[in-house]
Amino acid sequence: MPKAILAIVIYRLWPKYGNFDTFLGLVRQYPTHLNLSYSEQVVMSDKPIALVTGGAQGIGLACAKALADDGARIVLADINAHEVQAAATEMGNDTVGIACDMGDTDQITAMYDEIEAKHGPVSILVNNAGIALPGDFLDTSIEQFRQVIDVNLVGVFASLQRAAKGMVSHKIEGAIVNMSSINAVVAIPTIAAYCSSKGGVMQLTKSASLALAPHNIRVNAVGPGSIDTAMLASVNANPEAMKMVMSRTPMQRIGSAKEVGDTVAFLASKKASYITGETIYIDGGRLGMNYTC
Repeated sequence: MPKAILAIVIYRLWPKYGNFDTFLGLVRQYPTHLNLSYSEQVVMSDKPIALVTGGAQGIGLACAKALADDGARIVLADINAHEVQAAATEMGNDTVGIACDMGDTDQITAMYDEIEAKHGPVSILVNNAGIALPGDFLDTSIEQFRQVIDVNLVGVFASLQRAAKGMVSHKIEGAIVNMSSINAVVAIPTIAAYCSSKGGVMQLTKSASLALAPHNIRVNAVGPGSIDTAMLASVNANPEAMKMVMSRTPMQRIGSAKEVGDTVAFLASKKASYITGETIYIDGGRLGMNYTC
């Protein structure tokens, strides 16, 4: 009998039967006496399942590694099937990689169905997947704007809602961390859709935290500033652009993906058990600067 199933047997039967000989006899009849379904066996996973979207690289992968260090079993989701499988292999420890376009709600639903059927319900969700599609404000098409919103906001809502339904159904006091940005508060004219989506994520986080608080499901967000990822590569390669970034960063350096991952892991942990509805900005002090600084 797997240890996880033995745990549920003890939990269910020991208070009822008390007598060790009676209890042992019932255990030997497992699973005929208990008649546990496959789904019930899956629920009793030894580790909480943490799903990280956009998890094949950068901030997503850093979040996954931090959660794995805290004892979670990781499921990585990413639009790039090859990269997500490679990342899962790199992480090891039974990490699962699933290809999913977070701009397609049907794929999101199918992903959760697959995870629950094969591994059990999600206890921790990191809604990290996102795109920017920079361009001139006057030239941005409705289709381009909608594409960003579909991934960064609609996809985040669909994933959050589906994860929460599973948590409520299985009575899991879970944790959800959404990826916002400092651009939920400040703005850049060439990424209007991105800024709009991240502001939406900040407000969605608050709304969801209120809706799910009665179920002891916490919903928070993080808002990274300038982080050393592929998205910042063009800035890193341009000394003048980097000089501008540093002029608005009191700590005078770029943040690391690991620093974001560690913050996400904290919010997903019991150490943050009384924190919900908040967005923590990981920006080296940038948002605190007055224009006269």
